[in-house]
Amino acid sequence: MKAPELLSPAGTLKSMRYAFAYGADAVYAGLPRYSLRVRNNDFLEDNLRIGIDEAHAAGKQFFMTVNLSPHNAKLRTFIKDMTPLVEMQPDAFIMADPGLIMMVRQQWPDLPIHLSVQANTVNWATVQFWKNAGISRVILSRELSLDEISEIRDRCPDMELEVFVHGALCIAYSGRCLLSGYFNHRDPNQGTCTNACRWEYKTEAATEDLSGVYRPAESSIIPLDAVGGTTALEGFDFSGAEQSFGPTGSDNRHPKANDVYFIEEPNRPGELMPIEEDEHGTYILNSRDLRAVEHVQALTRIGVDCLKIEGRTKSHYYVARTAQVYRQAIDDAVAGRPFDPNLIAELDNLAHRGYTDGFFERHHTKEYQNYIEGVSKHREQQFVGEITSVQGDWAEVDIKNKLAVGDSVTFMLPDGNRIEQLADMQTLEGASMTEAPGGGYKVRLKLPAGAGAFGDRLKYGLIAKHLNG
Repeated sequence: MKAPELLSPAGTLKSMRYAFAYGADAVYAGLPRYSLRVRNNDFLEDNLRIGIDEAHAAGKQFFMTVNLSPHNAKLRTFIKDMTPLVEMQPDAFIMADPGLIMMVRQQWPDLPIHLSVQANTVNWATVQFWKNAGISRVILSRELSLDEISEIRDRCPDMELEVFVHGALCIAYSGRCLLSGYFNHRDPNQGTCTNACRWEYKTEAATEDLSGVYRPAESSIIPLDAVGGTTALEGFDFSGAEQSFGPTGSDNRHPKANDVYFIEEPNRPGELMPIEEDEHGTYILNSRDLRAVEHVQALTRIGVDCLKIEGRTKSHYYVARTAQVYRQAIDDAVAGRPFDPNLIAELDNLAHRGYTDGFFERHHTKEYQNYIEGVSKHREQQFVGEITSVQGDWAEVDIKNKLAVGDSVTFMLPDGNRIEQLADMQTLEGASMTEAPGGGYKVRLKLPAGAGAFGDRLKYGLIAKHLNG
């Protein structure tokens, strides 16, 4: 089978370098003004040039995101702003807006364009439409099943297809969300999303006055479980544990569902916002994160050209770990090896909001349920250190979280991981020490036996502590 390309996020040059060290074939990044990532994005013009040059020198690809939905003001400067970026020779632009695509096609007809997931492509006819418009790759909507992706592949054999397999999910059709703009006047479709769907909310009862206006009741804040809600991690709804949700007026409709409530976010005390629920539920939700590593084999068999990881605002540890896991899953699939369920556990070691495999299958098969229940809680880890240099058998380490002699740790290295019980720790001057209390400390740690063979690649080594032994 053909190996799909592994595409990792790059919010920083450091993340890009870790992505490549841990197995990514390509990265995507972009200028904050046009790339839907304004915050935690250091890819201004100089860094874009450095990133593209380094990627090409390593035989990798660098895709530039230009996937916003622009208002008129940005059209006036678009060609001028893009000209120096095109001269850097990125491998493709990732775009969603038809007007911007038209402008790029007219100005730079030979520049490859990948259609962003923001364009919400959910069927083969749309893929064919964009092929006729000169698009070389379509990033399919996250809302598709494996069967739908397979049909698109069969009907569009000469179009490159890209699919998201890991990362945050939006409470909107592939990211076209308005919630942050409604609450904070920060438009997600211009790159300034505040992730309002993931805030923690309190609920307060509302009463209707004589004029029909809902106002906060005088009663105290109602805890979520009093109205059948859930934790912020699970999402904000009133469906209730005892009664399932049914159509309006049906016997199994939750008794609180017709009420109106106000919600309050802890960082904005006193700012009460009304929320109502109909037969379909409420509309402020905190989605679980996408984890589809168990579907890599199926996507490879289908012939998907690229598997994509979300997370340009995430840390280099996240980028390295996801690249390492999905690299192994792809290599195993191409080599005909069975799926390794331990990869599920490896991804559980990252901070996440709970996982879902999204829309790929209606339900997990019994086999996958056994994988997840039996493996995903295997070992919880915390990122504790980053190797900055190596002298012989010892590494200088920049400590990120508390680490002590005797801790069980994973030395995460580009060419493989080593699990060890930490036996030695020294100051940079060579004095023995037993504990680094937290971030900001720099220490020397003894490397696992044989790790020195990794040579210069050790500079991308990371260390994770096992929290439950």
